[in-house]
Amino acid sequence: MSDSRTALRGISLALGGSLVLSVNDMAIKALSGGYPLHQVVLTRALIGMVVVLILAAVAHGPGALWAGVRTRHPGWHLARVSCVLLSNLTYFVGLASLPLADGVAIFFVAPLLLTALSVPLLGERVGPRRWAAVGVGLLGVVVMVRPGAGAIQPAALLVLASALAYAGTQILTRRMAPTEGALGMSFWTQAGFIAVSCLMGLTVGDGRFGGSDNASLAFLLRAWTWPEVPDWPFFLATGVAVSLGGLMISQAYRTCEAALVAPFEYSAMPMAVVWGVLVFGTWPDAVAWTGIALILGAGLYVLWRETRTGRVAPIERGAAHGEA
Repeated sequence: MSDSRTALRGISLALGGSLVLSVNDMAIKALSGGYPLHQVVLTRALIGMVVVLILAAVAHGPGALWAGVRTRHPGWHLARVSCVLLSNLTYFVGLASLPLADGVAIFFVAPLLLTALSVPLLGERVGPRRWAAVGVGLLGVVVMVRPGAGAIQPAALLVLASALAYAGTQILTRRMAPTEGALGMSFWTQAGFIAVSCLMGLTVGDGRFGGSDNASLAFLLRAWTWPEVPDWPFFLATGVAVSLGGLMISQAYRTCEAALVAPFEYSAMPMAVVWGVLVFGTWPDAVAWTGIALILGAGLYVLWRETRTGRVAPIERGAAHGEA
């Protein structure tokens, strides 16, 4: 496949995957007030595993499912799954105490961190203008964490930790790309979610550590509850969205440079605002809008520079490379 077609495919996967994953964020935020995190994650992972196995059966045939997901590098998968688990745990626990748009905006420092980490860990080139964009994005995070409000928001710091873990996940995705397929990565990720959520259910699922007034701790330690019928669509939505969206994002990072793909994940930011207004009745305040503008602007600047220097434009003109 030519460089231009590879870039177009990677960008399309990143855009589509980000929009699909916004449904997952909305659904888990909606469920965080009545169910424990480990129950939501287990249900999501079981649904996601079914979707992955169906896709593997279609791609490799029902009799060759294992061939589509087996690996000779279990250590790499263990490291990647650990990063995914840490990213999800810190993100959704933090999101339980934050407005959806605020949490998503803070998380979107991840593509900027990924751009920075791609230099020492992947050997990719990042020029001074993109380094400036990383700095502006980090400033946006500082604004949203609001250190001058009397105390730094712990929930915001959790989401920031999630962004760092997510950047590590995609660095590993790029490292594993030559030998590991997207279906295999998704399979082992869902297997990790199932194992950890079952362990949490067995240790804290009776709710003996629950009862906290803090929304984040309550979401983490609440007792297992049988889902009410009106909530079933949210459980289904998170399972399907995370499996399909995660698969699309993984494939995007497998086939394209991290610095090219990362900015397109910002397409989920407007959707977070929309979900916040339509589902939760929340609208970002002035301080949050300032942080969102800095983070989103930094990411879009990187995208603009990619277009100007020829790394996105070759979709129409043919392959070219440049340094931002």
